[in-house]
Amino acid sequence: MGKRILFLETVHPILAEKLIELGFECEFNYKITYDELLEVIPSYNGIVLRSRISFDEQLIQAGTNLEFIARSGSGLEIIDLESCEKNSVKVFSSPEGNSDAVGEHVVGMLLGLANNIHLANASIRRKEWLREEHRGFEIKGKTIALIGFGHMGQSVAKKLSGFEASVIEYDKYTEQSFGSLAKRVPLQEIFETADVVSLHLPLSEETKEYANAAFFNSFKKKIVFINTSRGGHVNVQDLMSAIDSGIVSHAALDVLPFEKSSLEGLNDNPLFEKLLTYSNVLLTPHVAGWTNESYYKLSYVLFEKIKGHYAL
Repeated sequence: MGKRILFLETVHPILAEKLIELGFECEFNYKITYDELLEVIPSYNGIVLRSRISFDEQLIQAGTNLEFIARSGSGLEIIDLESCEKNSVKVFSSPEGNSDAVGEHVVGMLLGLANNIHLANASIRRKEWLREEHRGFEIKGKTIALIGFGHMGQSVAKKLSGFEASVIEYDKYTEQSFGSLAKRVPLQEIFETADVVSLHLPLSEETKEYANAAFFNSFKKKIVFINTSRGGHVNVQDLMSAIDSGIVSHAALDVLPFEKSSLEGLNDNPLFEKLLTYSNVLLTPHVAGWTNESYYKLSYVLFEKIKGHYAL
C-alpha cells in the first residue's frame, strides 16, 4: 500500500503487525522531539501516539501528507481537532478498548472506599486489629451519579447493575444508552440526590476544573467523589476544602493535575503533598484503563478503524 506510519510511543504490537499485513510501512521513534517531528512529518501519512507530543495547528499543517492521527486511548485534548478538520486529517481514538477496565476500576475504587480496604490493610500491616475504626458502608440503596455518559460512563453503569443502587447520569452531548441501567436526569437532580459522583468527561476549556468550589457546594448531601477522567477536571484545593467542610466524605482519584504531560510521573507541587495527608482519599497512578486486556484492545480497535477508513 505504501502508506508510512510513525509510532511515537509504545502500543500493543498487534497494531503494527496488522497494519504491516495490509501493506503499511510502520516506523518507530519513541524519543523524537516536537521540533524533530516538525521536520520529518511531511514524510508520513499516519501518526500513532498516546500522550507524549501534542499535535497543535503548526504540526498538523506541517504534515502535508498526513491522513490520520491515531490516539491509543480516549481523550483527544492533545490534538487540535479543528485544525485536523480544516486539513482533512482523520482522528481516531479507542475508548472502546479500555472502557471495561475503567468501569471495573471505578467500582473497585468505590468498594475500596466503602469498606476502608486500603486503610484496613495498612493498619493490619502495622499489627493493629481495629474493627470499629474500619466500619464501612454499603453501595446498595445509594444514588450513584455519573457525569458524562460516553463509553466510560456507560461502562460504569453496566458494571454497577448488580449492586442494587440507583444509577443516574447527566451528559450534555451524548444520547442515553444501556436503557434502564442509568436514568438521565438534570444536573440539579444530581446535586440534590447523589450519594456518589463519578466524573467521565472529556477535557476541554468548558470542563477544565469542572469540579470546583461552586460544584462541590451545590450538593445537598455528603458525597463520595471519584475521578478517572483527567486531572484537570478537578480543582484540588477546592476538593480538599470540600473534604474539610464535610461535603465530600471520601474521594478516589486516578488522575491528578500534577501529572507530567507524558503521564510518566509527577510534578512537584505543595498541593499534592497536602493531598497525601488525607486518609479518606484513595489514589492510583492513572491506571484505571491500564490492564493487560485493554493494552491489546486499545490497539486492535485502532487497527479496525484505520482499516475501515481505507476500506481495506
